[in-house]
Amino acid sequence: MSQGIRVIIVNTDEEVAPDLRAVLLSIEGVKIVAEIDEPALLAQALSQLPAEVLLVHLDPNPAGMMDVVAPLIEAYKGQFAAIAMTEDRDAELVMRAMRAGMKEFLWKPFPPEQLGETLQRVGQEATGNGRRLGRLISVVGTTGGVGATQLATNLAVEMAQLESWRGAPNPGSRPNVAVVDMDFRFGQVAMQLDAQPAYTLGELCETPEQIDMQMIERAMFKHATGVHVLARPGDLTQAERINAGQAAGVLSALQEHYDFVVVDLPARFDPSARAVFDMADTYLLVLQLLVPSVRNADRILHELSSIGYALERVRLICNRYGRESGYLDQPDVEATLKRQVEFLLPDEWKTSSAAVNMGAPLLTIGPRTKLRQAYRTLAMNLAGNNDTEVGVEVEAGSNDASKKGLFSFLGNSK
Repeated sequence: MSQGIRVIIVNTDEEVAPDLRAVLLSIEGVKIVAEIDEPALLAQALSQLPAEVLLVHLDPNPAGMMDVVAPLIEAYKGQFAAIAMTEDRDAELVMRAMRAGMKEFLWKPFPPEQLGETLQRVGQEATGNGRRLGRLISVVGTTGGVGATQLATNLAVEMAQLESWRGAPNPGSRPNVAVVDMDFRFGQVAMQLDAQPAYTLGELCETPEQIDMQMIERAMFKHATGVHVLARPGDLTQAERINAGQAAGVLSALQEHYDFVVVDLPARFDPSARAVFDMADTYLLVLQLLVPSVRNADRILHELSSIGYALERVRLICNRYGRESGYLDQPDVEATLKRQVEFLLPDEWKTSSAAVNMGAPLLTIGPRTKLRQAYRTLAMNLAGNNDTEVGVEVEAGSNDASKKGLFSFLGNSK
């Protein structure tokens, strides 16, 4: 686990949202658990979502925004630290904010590093030495049937077997690992592990208060491999009721109790998916060397860039690598996407199909297969264990595209 600072953003200015998000996600340890663009929803978010920092963009109506946030800061005093950012230098506004309990005031324009320093200082003051949070890894397939769910489940299983990983409290101790099915309607995580849980993600999302360890223990299915499974809701009606705030609240709670949280997330850009994007430490984008998959990968990368997502957190995974007939060339795909494919998972179609049909991870039905070894290597790499055994890792190329324009919002004044 690592020190983390969870941030709730309140911002009604759509024009600055991408730049603000990009700056925050470029700061190590910062996780955005909610972005509130309607101040009236802030009270509900504060009651359900744990966070160390409330970041309030007061503009374009500082007085009106203070009318909403001031009583909430006072009511939740001690639960988080509040930071305001504005161009308004009115002394009365500042005094009102400080009396309400605002910890810091940042006047625009200011450099991004100032925001990072302020967040680190204020966030650690709010939690002592900083709360320890597990790492969140989201797995997204570029097309249906690309193998993202099988990757997510096997990655979680392999992580649960590790005896050497970054952040381990003791040598030889295995991490606590959860795998979460965020395909609310048609997810297959539980099926691929032959799990029959009594409770699901739906029950946790229906909890009106903040989620505690007792609720988590009841909802998680304990698989024989050591991984804990949080299945999709049992029916479509329950799935339809889940909103972004509930999804973020569940994931944030899981990060307090697990060293690694692996999320199987279908390719979509609704508010729930964006909540996962913002919270994820690593975003695994799974593709095949096929035109539809590569086209969708390009669209996803473009969309992530446009909303200010930290693209350095995205890692491309090529599944079913090794087929020759009709497949695109890897260098051509990398040139199209302007990114390197970092991991190649070998094509073992019969083995992977048998695993899906049996509802079993490759650890149990094919422990010596190349595909299982590739899953293990990927788990070791993501966990910070460099003792890789199989040559499936490709050196990652640098990508500075997400850093462009970060100063346009924070460094300009009207």
